[in-house]
Amino acid sequence: MQIRSILLPTDFSECGNYALSYATSLARTFGSSIICVHVIETMVPTVGYSGMTEPLPIADITEQLEDSAERELPRLAECDECAGLEVEELIVHGEAASEIVRVAKEREVDLVVISSHGRTGLGRMLFGSTAEAVVRHASCPVLVVKPPQEEEAT
Repeated sequence: MQIRSILLPTDFSECGNYALSYATSLARTFGSSIICVHVIETMVPTVGYSGMTEPLPIADITEQLEDSAERELPRLAECDECAGLEVEELIVHGEAASEIVRVAKEREVDLVVISSHGRTGLGRMLFGSTAEAVVRHASCPVLVVKPPQEEEAT
């Protein structure tokens, strides 16, 4: 088994960061590079009352999300666990699972290491499972990292 590159999707959440230690450990073991990807979900305008007196245009919200990702990705890539590893930072736009699968295929990664929020029941039905969709559609192996049990319900 040869793992030259690992795709590490992140949403910058505490739960999302559980996959980081697995990805870095595997990268050290196999001499792999890591591609750390953050997906900015495409926003669709909706009609309704948001409680805001002047709603922000979708372009402004997307720009704020991108600015935030541009600040957070380098922090993740420069963390102590990533020291000495080749880490590429990537921001993409679209639906999370399909973009993760697309990037994995385009970059010909050997492994995706992704966190699962551990939702079950109604939470899973309402929010779906990005990790599950990536497992179903990725053309490479996917390692799903679950959070500790006490954090699964969040």
